[in-house]
Amino acid sequence: MSVVREPSIDTAGVRRGGLVLLTLSAAAFLMTLDSSVMNVSMPQVADDVDTTITGVQAAITLYTLVMAATMITGGKVGANIGRRRAFAIGCFIYGAGSFVTAIATNLPVLIFGWSFLEGIGAALIMPATVALVSSNFEARQRTRAYGLIAASGAIAVAVGPLIGGIATTYFSWRWVFAAEVLIVLVILILSRRITETANEHRAPLDYTGSVLSGLGLGLAVFGVLRSDEWGWVEPNVGAPSILGISPTTWFVVTGLLIVWLFLLWENHVIATGREPLLQPSMFKNPVLRAGLTMLLFEYLLQAGIFFVVPLFLSVVLELPAVETGIRVLPLSVSLLIAALGIPRIWPNASPRMVVRVGVLLLLAGILVLMSGIDLGASAGVVAAPMFLIGLGIGATSSQLGAVTVSSFPDERSGEIGGVQNTATNLGASLGTALAGSIMITILAASVITGIQQNNAVPAEVKSQATVELASGVPFLSDTQLRQGLADTQTPSDIAAAVIHLNAQARVDGLNAALALLAVIAVASLFFTAGIPSQPPGGAALEPSHDAGTPGRP
Repeated sequence: MSVVREPSIDTAGVRRGGLVLLTLSAAAFLMTLDSSVMNVSMPQVADDVDTTITGVQAAITLYTLVMAATMITGGKVGANIGRRRAFAIGCFIYGAGSFVTAIATNLPVLIFGWSFLEGIGAALIMPATVALVSSNFEARQRTRAYGLIAASGAIAVAVGPLIGGIATTYFSWRWVFAAEVLIVLVILILSRRITETANEHRAPLDYTGSVLSGLGLGLAVFGVLRSDEWGWVEPNVGAPSILGISPTTWFVVTGLLIVWLFLLWENHVIATGREPLLQPSMFKNPVLRAGLTMLLFEYLLQAGIFFVVPLFLSVVLELPAVETGIRVLPLSVSLLIAALGIPRIWPNASPRMVVRVGVLLLLAGILVLMSGIDLGASAGVVAAPMFLIGLGIGATSSQLGAVTVSSFPDERSGEIGGVQNTATNLGASLGTALAGSIMITILAASVITGIQQNNAVPAEVKSQATVELASGVPFLSDTQLRQGLADTQTPSDIAAAVIHLNAQARVDGLNAALALLAVIAVASLFFTAGIPSQPPGGAALEPSHDAGTPGRP
């Protein structure tokens, strides 16, 4: 009598798939954690390394700059030396940067460890992560894998203030970077379980293309990052100018021109039969264009929201860093629910529809937040908006990674990963810059208008304030402003009027930034038509049985 055996579940394969995903997600989490931790730890960092807040902000800017400038080259290096090797080397460099940062005693060492070493490490890790998902998971499993990895980075932005607040309040910011060294060691050990794609084609690196792409993207991103200080077109008062135009415009225009020269050079390289750093023809693919555009919008909106909300909580409401982090946690929870749940519960859902729903949830969260921020608002007004925004980010994250990579065969996934991460870095830079610019502009205009219309303010004070505030108004809490007015011995009636005006102006500035983000969210819906209506596959989470063989999603 024959025995009928039930089909067995490949528990070892599922377990290995979980470890691979944990490894890649942990790396994505670390890549994003530093900036959000630093944002709440800047005063202590500045004191410990004997610099100013401006110096620490420069280090944050340079970290973003290095990543944006080297991401495309990092993807190509990974294609030449192997994705897993590039991932491991990147982790080693990143861990070394974390160690140097943890022991930094001055600003140059901090910049070398954090901005340079960690930036280079991230440029190797992030494109390799995209490629390693393709080589370790079948097409039907990748949507959920990409969703979780993207969610890990977004969650790092959300919990970073909480981690930074706890470390700053009870320990030291240095412990965060010391802990990262240990986490990197664990990631390196776990990375041995990752399947490598056989590298059958190695070509010399296009050094000219690397310089042109790095220089062009670096200049453009640097200009955007300095726009709050310099102004976009008209120079801010006291800011440098070139032929009467803000340096931001010159940096962005020059950077884009160099990127154009880079694309011309790449076509020349192809025409001469050599291996380019990037195939310009890839941008003719409508699915890739739509995916990259929506990734840029997603990270722009995400960065803008994470610029506005912490300012509201920590400056307007003057909450401690730890409580500010706790108030943002609903976003982390809902983001993870959406990023993991949508591919599992609706594996055959239309990516286009999911992305559109995600954007609408983001928009709803922004509008609810706008309606709640006023002079009498409490911290509780952010709970529901954060939950909605988290659902929106999680929904879009669950689809866009798979959409962009599925637009080309697997062997080009590292190249796609480099371009994809360049788009996300550019989006994040634009989000912070745009939200900050409109907020400070409206803040200054509101304060000046309020002073001019307030009869309690003497005429000579009105005239002086109009001149001095034309270059912008710092975003100050009531406590900071009250102390500053006391130091200048401002009469109590004028001080009270200025404090009230500043409180209203802060609300105006925050709501103006949110209104801009709402408009951008609506505008992004017009670019979703290029997102495919059919998913690249289902969502079961196991590694491919033949993970080393590249295929087409």
